[in-house]
Amino acid sequence: MANKVIELDVREDIKNKLEPFQKIMQAINGLEKGDVFILHAPFKPAPLFTVLKAKGFEHEAEEIEKKHWKVTFTKRG
Repeated sequence: MANKVIELDVREDIKNKLEPFQKIMQAINGLEKGDVFILHAPFKPAPLFTVLKAKGFEHEAEEIEKKHWKVTFTKRG
């Protein structure tokens, strides 16, 4: 069975001054070992790294261009 991949872009939400935290928590809800959550954000979302690490995720962040970060979170076992 293939791992699930969920992708979420919150750049527009943040540009419109909307807090995307609930949307992110909804997106990761139900992800299991090996599943992947890809987040697109306008900045490196460092505070989120700690929150998701506590929920069993490891991350890899990469700056695609100015105001576009892609962070790949993988659920550990």
